[in-house]
Amino acid sequence: MSAGGGSGGHVTPVVAVLRELRERYPEAELRFWCDHKFEMQAQSLMHNFDSSIRVETIVSGKFRRYNQLSIWRQLARPFTIVWPNIRDAFKVAFGGIQSFVKLIIWRPNVVFAKGGFVCLPIGAAAALLRIPLVIHDSDAHPGLTNRILSRWATKIATGAPLEYYSYPKSKSRYVGIPVTVDSDIPSLAEQRSLKSALGLPIDRPLLVVTGGGLGARRINNATLACLDRLLAHMSVVLVAGTLQYDELRQQVGEDREGFQLRPFVANLPEYMTAADLVVARAGMTTVVELASLGRPTILVPNAHLTGGHQLKNAQVYLDADAVEVIGDEAIEQTPALLGDIVEQLIQDDARREELSRKFHAFARPHAARDVADMIGEVLERKE
Repeated sequence: MSAGGGSGGHVTPVVAVLRELRERYPEAELRFWCDHKFEMQAQSLMHNFDSSIRVETIVSGKFRRYNQLSIWRQLARPFTIVWPNIRDAFKVAFGGIQSFVKLIIWRPNVVFAKGGFVCLPIGAAAALLRIPLVIHDSDAHPGLTNRILSRWATKIATGAPLEYYSYPKSKSRYVGIPVTVDSDIPSLAEQRSLKSALGLPIDRPLLVVTGGGLGARRINNATLACLDRLLAHMSVVLVAGTLQYDELRQQVGEDREGFQLRPFVANLPEYMTAADLVVARAGMTTVVELASLGRPTILVPNAHLTGGHQLKNAQVYLDADAVEVIGDEAIEQTPALLGDIVEQLIQDDARREELSRKFHAFARPHAARDVADMIGEVLERKE
C-alpha cells in the first residue's frame, strides 16, 4: 500500500515505484491513499499507469507555519493560522482513526509513505498495527511528517545526500527521487514528434509553464501578462492548476494557435520532453524530472513554504549553474521580468544547451528501482 498527498510531486514518484513493484510482483494488490484535495489528480495519474489501482482518500490536515513570519506574527493571525491549525489537529486525529480501521480491514504487507501531511495519520496507524513502514523524503529540508514518521520507519529513502538529514544512517539510503520519465535528453526529432502529437506547431520553440497540480497564482498571472509577446516567438502551454483555471479561462477565452491552457495534465512528462524551455516551481520531484530530461529550466521557488525548502532546492542547482532562478515576488511586482528571461533563453541556443547538459548531470535514473529494492527487502524479511 502506498500513500502521498499535497501535490503531484508526492504522487508521481509513487507511480514510478509502483511500476517497478508491478513488474516484480505482478499478482500484488496495490492501493494508493491520498487527501481529498488532490483526489482527482491522483486518480488521473494512477489510472494513467494502472486502472486496477484503487485510489482512496483519508481525512487529514496540515500544520500551517510560514518561513517569512515570526512565531509572534503567526500567533497574531488567529483566523488564518491559529484556528485552522487547531481545526486540522482534529482532522488529523480523525484521519488516524480512519486509517487504523481501514488498515485492519485490509492489512497490507508494507506501507510506503511518500510524504505530505496525509501520510502522518496513515503512517502512525501503520506503526500502531506494526505494519512495516518505508518512507521517502524528497526535499533537502526534511518535512515535518517524515521527521515524525522516521522514528517508526523500517527503512528511509532520501532524495538528497544523507548529510542533509538527521535520520538514523543505519536504516537510511540516498536514492534520489523516483521519476516516471526516461533519463535521456530527447532528440530534436523526438521533440517534434511529441509537439505534433500534442497539437502544437513543430517548427516553433515550446515554452511549458507549470506551477504544480493546484497551480501557482503568481506564475500564472505573470505568464498571462507576457503572453502576447511570448507568442510572437514561441508556442506556450500553461498548466495552471485546478484552483485558478476557471478564472484564467475567462480571461483568455478559447485556446488559439500555439497556446494551450490546461488545469492539469496526467501526461506532463510528454509536455516536458517536447519543451525547449520550462518554467516551474522548485519542488524536488519536478526538478528531478526536468533534470532527467535535461530540459533548460527557469525555477520560481515558493519562498513561503515551510523551512524555505524550495529556496534550498533551487540553490543546489543554481550553484552548479544548471538552472536560471527568478524570485516569486519579483514576477508579481514586475511580470515583464519573466518574459525578459524567457525571451533571452529562447533566442540563445548555446545557453540552453549548456543548461541542459549541466542539469542532466543531476539525474539519478535508478531511484525507483532502488526504492523498490528497499520495499522488497522489507517484504522478504516478513516472509
